[in-house]
Amino acid sequence: MEREFWKPGNMLYPVPAVMISCKRPEERPNIITVAWAGTICSDPAMVSISVRKERYSYDIIKETGEFVINLTTNDLTFATDYCGVKSGREVDKFKEMHLTPCESKTIAAPGIAESPVSIECKVKQIIELGSHDMFLAEVFAVSVNPKYMDEKGKFHLNDIGLTAYSHGEYFELGKKIGSFGYSVKKHK
Repeated sequence: MEREFWKPGNMLYPVPAVMISCKRPEERPNIITVAWAGTICSDPAMVSISVRKERYSYDIIKETGEFVINLTTNDLTFATDYCGVKSGREVDKFKEMHLTPCESKTIAAPGIAESPVSIECKVKQIIELGSHDMFLAEVFAVSVNPKYMDEKGKFHLNDIGLTAYSHGEYFELGKKIGSFGYSVKKHK
């Protein structure tokens, strides 16, 4: 069978769908949804996120040098999609999605209390790439929501329905739970 060839593009799916929280001093916090996020080093613990320069959160992260990666679940998928298609210039995403900012231990940007895992990051380098710039960041703290821990104190990360993004759709461990933009479509 002969394969079909397409123009170059990113087809490395699935990827985590995460909500990045950030905040300038004296301003309300904001959330941006990112699918281009990943682990880049384990010692020191480092991650990367890639963000378009025109996004509202881009300047916040660049100016403050910090952000929080908040993992998402089935219960957070609607908010994850909304925070990816609405701009923080126009709306307070925490308020609109009924999310709770929670204090971070090592940075000023808050985490999202409803997230099972919040990863506090400080930017070490910004690499200009084209459509997106990549923020390389060191992890300074990780907090977990105790509702996902059992009576023995074990955290059950793989049992909480983490969300992935693949080719325009959201999945929970292989089960489709939404598609890009569904949170803002007109309902009949």
